[in-house]
Amino acid sequence: MNADPKETVAALVARARAAQREYEKFSQAQVDDCVLAAGWAICEPGRCRELAELAVSDSGLGNVEDKVTKNRRKTLGLLRDLRGVRSVGVVEEDAALGLIRIIRPAGVVAAVTPSTNPGATPANKVINALKGRNAVIVAPSPKGWGTCARLLEFIRAELARVGAPEHLVQMLPAPVTKEASAELLRQADLIVATGSQANVRAAYASGTPAFGVGAGNVASIVDETADPAEAARLIRLSKTFDNATSCSSENSLVLLDAARPATLAALSAEGGVMLDAADRARLEATMFPGGKLSPTFTAQSAGRIAELAGLENLAARAAKFLMVEESGIGRAHPFSGEKLSPVLAVYAARDFDHAVEITRSIYSFQGAGHSVGIHSRDDARILRLGLELSVCRVIVRQAHCYATGGSFDNGLPFSLSMGCGTWGRNNFSENLTWKHYVNTVVIARPIAPRTVDEEEIFGKWRARHAVVEAALSANADVPPQEFSPGGRR
Repeated sequence: MNADPKETVAALVARARAAQREYEKFSQAQVDDCVLAAGWAICEPGRCRELAELAVSDSGLGNVEDKVTKNRRKTLGLLRDLRGVRSVGVVEEDAALGLIRIIRPAGVVAAVTPSTNPGATPANKVINALKGRNAVIVAPSPKGWGTCARLLEFIRAELARVGAPEHLVQMLPAPVTKEASAELLRQADLIVATGSQANVRAAYASGTPAFGVGAGNVASIVDETADPAEAARLIRLSKTFDNATSCSSENSLVLLDAARPATLAALSAEGGVMLDAADRARLEATMFPGGKLSPTFTAQSAGRIAELAGLENLAARAAKFLMVEESGIGRAHPFSGEKLSPVLAVYAARDFDHAVEITRSIYSFQGAGHSVGIHSRDDARILRLGLELSVCRVIVRQAHCYATGGSFDNGLPFSLSMGCGTWGRNNFSENLTWKHYVNTVVIARPIAPRTVDEEEIFGKWRARHAVVEAALSANADVPPQEFSPGGRR
């Protein structure tokens, strides 16, 4: 990196703009070819494994086999979602309304990516950007730089195969600095930021239009109508996948008293170990020195966490995940927050009302807007969570970390970035998709007037509330015929 990050980034952006201007001329078929090329770059089995191994060796986070699964599954799911989708030029015509919708690219996209998913997340962002005919410059975390660099080597080789411009996909050179990242955020046309809340806040503060995600701290409720064995199996799958690198892995379980004994027994059968008071205290002291999560524990296996905490007897028991009894919520109770590791806080709820109250309090502390899990057969309870909790997704009887970002067995779009709405201080609440990477232009032609009269609009309302009818003022009455198409009033 040159001494002046502004010049370094300006050179990257200039090359990206030139490439994007050329790419903007591509047809839908050519664009889709580029999308598949970028997807194949990470899905080809040998390269997929190489990237997974590199990610674990460089970052020390997660495990290879789960990263292989994540790289392929998330990419294949995204490609399925994008297949046949029109993203070039005129994509919709509505003769009745006289509207034509056109998709135009955003331009140069700055993609901020985390160390927890240094292969899957950049690939997801690159593919979405390409679908919208954008150029993209990735700003990886320092720990994820090597994996991202190798991924982009593969992507650029595959894009060259299909005739794409050379500098369509780039990344910040090493060492990635805060200054260079900040400069990229300022010079890009659009930012898509996944990672720490510091990165997301920097994206929003840059002055460039940005999509950023909120903090995760998922809680899942298990009630007496759930199948305990099935709920425990799904929770174990989610909590242990890639050593809980995902922000969508459960951090807390809220067990109704009527479901508690059977669910705890089932969790134990799945490899969960409940810590006694002494082991819990030791884990808290080592995992949260000074009340803050130690990065040493992030995305480590349960056995490794036990070793780090000095729980030798526990480490020898080959636990798949650890559980701690918890009743408090907030900074004084660090297990109530996001742990990014196979450690679960377990809360006891008297009934469903109490479970909702506990879950609401957890999100008031951390994780508002993200998502909640529920293992229940009671549709009224499931709907209640969507109506009352500050969450953008309610995941029903599924392995949460698989399901939240889209799955082959639910209808959510595949994504590695989940918007958390205003609750999570985000400007979007759905899963981030290619549609967030483009501009939409609407052509509006004149149609036959679709007028209504005052009685049609206000009649029933006035009668219902005993409102006395009053004449509209002359200034408020502007009949449609006083306008001429394309002319003045």
